[in-house]
Amino acid sequence: MKSKKPLIALNADYRGAKKDSPAFSFVQAGYYDSLSRAGAVPVVLPPLADEDDLNQVLDQVDGLVMVGGSDLDPRQDGFMLHPAVRLMDGRREAFDRILVRVAAERRLPMLCIGVAMQLLNVSQGGNLFLHIPEDLPKALPHRDPLDPAHRHALEVVPGTLMERVYGEGEIRVNSYHHMAIDDLAPGFMVSARCPDGVVEAIESTMDDWFALGVQFHPESDSATALDLRIFEEFLSGLGAEVPQIRLVA
Repeated sequence: MKSKKPLIALNADYRGAKKDSPAFSFVQAGYYDSLSRAGAVPVVLPPLADEDDLNQVLDQVDGLVMVGGSDLDPRQDGFMLHPAVRLMDGRREAFDRILVRVAAERRLPMLCIGVAMQLLNVSQGGNLFLHIPEDLPKALPHRDPLDPAHRHALEVVPGTLMERVYGEGEIRVNSYHHMAIDDLAPGFMVSARCPDGVVEAIESTMDDWFALGVQFHPESDSATALDLRIFEEFLSGLGAEVPQIRLVA
């Protein structure tokens, strides 16, 4: 009998209605393509307004991948709005905050990418640097508006999931962000940093919750086949049997 593939929920980005176009939700194809390649069945969630409806959907899935996007509103976490912040749509942010809270309460396995890693951290009691060039002036560039393929080195912590993904040798990952984790949430550990100290990956240390976040984007066109193994490791953490993604030079 063929084994059942894990069902993984994906949140979506959202764009409100404009004069010349209706409101719509959208997901970059790299997220669901990466999950499919790793051996999962992705299911895209709309920004549901009813928490009971959300729970009904989450009852059916084995895990959750939260996607990247524009910036969180720091005023939601008690901080001032920095001029460098480019806010995500309010409807998406409101739903994402409910989603991560409900998923955490359920101890649903989670992989959070980009801004979603930042949301995971603040939702569990951590906080953020609002603008790396000001808060960490000695940091390396973490975003280059002229180079969408901008990359920097990654230093992984031994014994972590990130070490299982990357192993030994020089590692470079893409980088698009200007906000970053400051204080880490209780119950989590840093599993990778940029050489300048900026947090690039975190994972849960709680026995009852498999949750991890990466600041970079393993789903994007600028990712490598090695980066894509993050999706494999996430599914393996669910106890799923996943196909081996072939590494392409």
